[in-house]
Amino acid sequence: SRRLHGARVCKIHPPLLCNLRPPLTINGHIRYPQAMRDRAPAVYILASKRNGTLYVGCTSNLPKRIWEHRNRVVPGFTTRYSVHRLVYVEAHDDMLNAVTREKRLKRWPRAWKIALIEQQNPEWCDLWEAICG
Repeated sequence: SRRLHGARVCKIHPPLLCNLRPPLTINGHIRYPQAMRDRAPAVYILASKRNGTLYVGCTSNLPKRIWEHRNRVVPGFTTRYSVHRLVYVEAHDDMLNAVTREKRLKRWPRAWKIALIEQQNPEWCDLWEAICG
Protein backbone atom coordinates (compact mmCIF):
# COMPACT_ATOMS: atom_id res chain seq x y z
CA SER A 1 0.00 0.00 0.00
CA ARG A 2 0.99 3.64 -0.29
CA ARG A 3 -0.14 7.00 1.06
CA LEU A 4 -2.40 9.38 -0.85
CA HIS A 5 -3.18 12.71 0.83
CA GLY A 6 -2.24 11.22 4.20
CA ALA A 7 -4.47 8.15 3.88
CA ARG A 8 -3.21 4.63 3.34
CA VAL A 9 -4.27 3.34 -0.09
CA CYS A 10 -4.12 -0.15 -1.60
CA LYS A 11 -2.08 -0.43 -4.81
CA ILE A 12 -4.49 -2.91 -6.39
CA HIS A 13 -7.96 -1.60 -5.57
CA PRO A 14 -9.17 1.93 -6.40
CA PRO A 15 -10.47 4.27 -3.69
CA LEU A 16 -14.18 4.08 -2.91
CA LEU A 17 -16.35 5.37 -5.72
CA CYS A 18 -18.87 7.57 -3.92
CA ASN A 19 -20.28 10.17 -6.29
CA LEU A 20 -20.58 8.18 -9.49
CA ARG A 21 -23.87 7.94 -11.32
CA PRO A 22 -24.43 4.37 -12.48
CA PRO A 23 -25.69 3.84 -16.03
CA LEU A 24 -29.29 2.79 -16.61
CA THR A 25 -29.93 -0.74 -17.80
CA ILE A 26 -32.92 -1.28 -20.09
CA ASN A 27 -33.60 -4.85 -21.24
CA GLY A 28 -30.03 -5.77 -20.34
CA HIS A 29 -28.52 -2.96 -22.44
CA ILE A 30 -26.68 0.00 -20.96
CA ARG A 31 -28.47 3.27 -21.64
CA TYR A 32 -27.29 6.62 -20.38
CA PRO A 33 -29.53 9.59 -19.46
CA GLN A 34 -30.31 12.16 -22.18
CA ALA A 35 -28.35 14.80 -20.26
CA MET A 36 -25.16 12.77 -20.71
CA ARG A 37 -25.83 12.35 -24.42
CA ASP A 38 -26.26 16.12 -24.74
CA ARG A 39 -23.77 18.75 -23.63
CA ALA A 40 -22.76 17.89 -20.07
CA PRO A 41 -19.35 17.66 -18.40
CA ALA A 42 -18.05 14.11 -18.45
CA VAL A 43 -14.91 12.10 -17.81
CA TYR A 44 -14.34 9.13 -20.09
CA ILE A 45 -11.90 6.32 -20.72
CA LEU A 46 -11.11 4.99 -24.19
CA ALA A 47 -9.36 1.68 -24.83
CA SER A 48 -7.74 0.11 -27.87
CA LYS A 49 -9.17 -3.31 -26.84
CA ARG A 50 -9.92 -5.21 -23.64
CA ASN A 51 -6.99 -4.61 -21.27
CA GLY A 52 -5.31 -2.62 -24.05
CA THR A 53 -3.96 0.91 -24.18
CA LEU A 54 -6.05 3.36 -22.12
CA TYR A 55 -6.77 7.07 -22.54
CA VAL A 56 -8.49 9.22 -19.90
CA GLY A 57 -10.21 12.38 -21.12
CA CYS A 58 -12.65 15.08 -20.09
CA THR A 59 -15.13 17.07 -22.18
CA SER A 60 -18.24 19.24 -22.01
CA ASN A 61 -19.65 17.65 -25.18
CA LEU A 62 -19.20 13.87 -25.05
CA PRO A 63 -20.80 12.88 -28.38
CA LYS A 64 -18.71 15.45 -30.29
CA ARG A 65 -15.46 14.55 -28.55
CA ILE A 66 -15.88 10.78 -28.98
CA TRP A 67 -16.80 11.32 -32.64
CA GLU A 68 -13.53 13.29 -33.03
CA HIS A 69 -11.54 10.43 -31.47
CA ARG A 70 -13.26 7.76 -33.58
CA ASN A 71 -12.81 9.70 -36.82
CA ARG A 72 -9.19 10.68 -36.09
CA VAL A 73 -9.99 14.38 -36.45
CA VAL A 74 -7.34 15.54 -33.97
CA PRO A 75 -3.87 14.01 -34.26
CA GLY A 76 -2.42 12.78 -30.99
CA PHE A 77 -2.28 9.84 -28.60
CA THR A 78 -5.63 8.25 -29.52
CA THR A 79 -4.91 8.44 -33.23
CA ARG A 80 -1.33 7.19 -32.87
CA TYR A 81 -2.31 4.19 -30.72
CA SER A 82 -5.79 3.49 -32.22
CA VAL A 83 -7.54 4.07 -28.90
CA HIS A 84 -11.18 4.55 -29.99
CA ARG A 85 -13.39 2.22 -27.90
CA LEU A 86 -15.42 4.12 -25.27
CA VAL A 87 -15.37 1.83 -22.22
CA TYR A 88 -16.14 4.13 -19.28
CA VAL A 89 -18.08 7.35 -18.71
CA GLU A 90 -19.09 9.36 -15.68
CA ALA A 91 -21.15 12.57 -15.71
CA HIS A 92 -20.40 15.60 -13.55
CA ASP A 93 -22.40 18.61 -12.47
CA ASP A 94 -19.78 21.10 -13.60
CA MET A 95 -16.59 21.25 -15.61
CA LEU A 96 -14.35 21.98 -12.61
CA ASN A 97 -15.37 18.69 -10.95
CA ALA A 98 -14.89 16.84 -14.24
CA VAL A 99 -11.37 18.25 -14.78
CA THR A 100 -10.42 17.48 -11.17
CA ARG A 101 -11.63 13.90 -11.56
CA GLU A 102 -9.82 13.50 -14.89
CA LYS A 103 -6.53 14.62 -13.33
CA ARG A 104 -7.06 12.25 -10.41
CA LEU A 105 -7.79 9.29 -12.73
CA LYS A 106 -4.72 10.05 -14.83
CA ARG A 107 -2.58 9.62 -11.69
CA TRP A 108 -4.20 6.29 -10.78
CA PRO A 109 -2.26 3.08 -11.37
CA ARG A 110 -3.38 1.11 -14.43
CA ALA A 111 -4.85 -1.67 -12.25
CA TRP A 112 -7.22 0.84 -10.59
CA LYS A 113 -8.40 2.12 -13.98
CA ILE A 114 -9.08 -1.42 -15.17
CA ALA A 115 -11.01 -2.17 -11.96
CA LEU A 116 -13.05 1.02 -12.48
CA ILE A 117 -13.90 0.03 -16.07
CA GLU A 118 -14.81 -3.52 -15.11
CA GLN A 119 -17.06 -2.29 -12.30
CA GLN A 120 -19.25 -0.41 -14.81
CA ASN A 121 -18.55 -2.33 -18.02
CA PRO A 122 -17.27 -5.87 -17.27
CA GLU A 123 -17.39 -6.93 -20.93
CA TRP A 124 -15.53 -3.80 -22.12
CA CYS A 125 -18.36 -3.09 -24.59
CA ASP A 126 -18.06 0.02 -26.73
CA LEU A 127 -20.49 2.46 -25.07
CA TRP A 128 -20.64 4.74 -28.13
CA GLU A 129 -24.11 3.54 -29.21
CA ALA A 130 -25.51 3.63 -25.66
CA ILE A 131 -24.49 7.26 -25.23
CA CYS A 132 -24.39 8.77 -28.68
CA GLY A 133 -26.67 6.50 -30.70
